[in-house]
Amino acid sequence: MRIMIDTNVLISAILFPKSQLTIVIQSVTEAHTLVLCSHIIEELNEIFKKKFREKSHLLDKFLSKVAFELVYTPADINSANYPDIRDKGDLPILVSALLSDVDILITGDKDFFEVEIDKPEIVSPREYLERY
Repeated sequence: MRIMIDTNVLISAILFPKSQLTIVIQSVTEAHTLVLCSHIIEELNEIFKKKFREKSHLLDKFLSKVAFELVYTPADINSANYPDIRDKGDLPILVSALLSDVDILITGDKDFFEVEIDKPEIVSPREYLERY
């Protein structure tokens, strides 16, 4: 399966490497294909630069050691062409997941759970560990 992991889950796993979220990432990378979009990479860099500057080496280490497929997020997104999501800041990730045809999107962001789509399946990290 091709699985995208949202920014919030990745940040927590990077900052807390002994957490359950690290197990999620290990499981995905060992048994499936981790897919990250350019928007997620940009968000990670931006958040680490603003909030966790002293720990930015952890992000660099993560990105250099974890195997993932990179897909590009479209620069111009017409929200009328995609399912409605409350937080429009999440739309680039949703669009990237849809366009790259991932099977699962793992997120802790409740706004994604309100989106009405069949694919990708949207699951929390806990749900992923319970099912897969």
